[in-house]
Order: sequence, then structure tokens, then C-alpha cells
Amino acid sequence: MKLEKLIAMANQIGAFFEAMPDHEQAVADVANHLRRSWEPRMRQQIIACLGTTNEEQLKPLVREALRRF
Repeated sequence: MKLEKLIAMANQIGAFFEAMPDHEQAVADVANHLRRSWEPRMRQQIIACLGTTNEEQLKPLVREALRRF
């Protein structure tokens, strides 16, 4: 899958959980959603974008969640 599509999907998930009042729980919920719902190849591809210029496209909440893998 194209990285741009994965970033957009991850940011949509992040946007949903951003409304939660507990930031730590929101980060955990994003990470759990990605673990349960995304196949390993998708997770590996988006995690690989951390530390690259593509990382800037991710919502901060999503970046935090991805660092928990």
C-alpha cells in the first residue's frame, strides 16, 4: 500500500482518539487499534517512516503511538 494512504488512514484514527480527555489512553488506544486492525506489513511500512521526512505528515498522537511498537 502507498505510504501516503497509510499516513492518511493513521491520521484519521488519530483524529478520532484526539477527542479523548486522557492523552495517555488516547495514545494507547491508537496503538492498540493499529495492532488489532492493521496487517503486519502495513504497520512495518508506517513505522519505517519514523525518522524520515514523512514523519512530519503524521499527527503527534499517531507518532507517539507508533513509537510504542
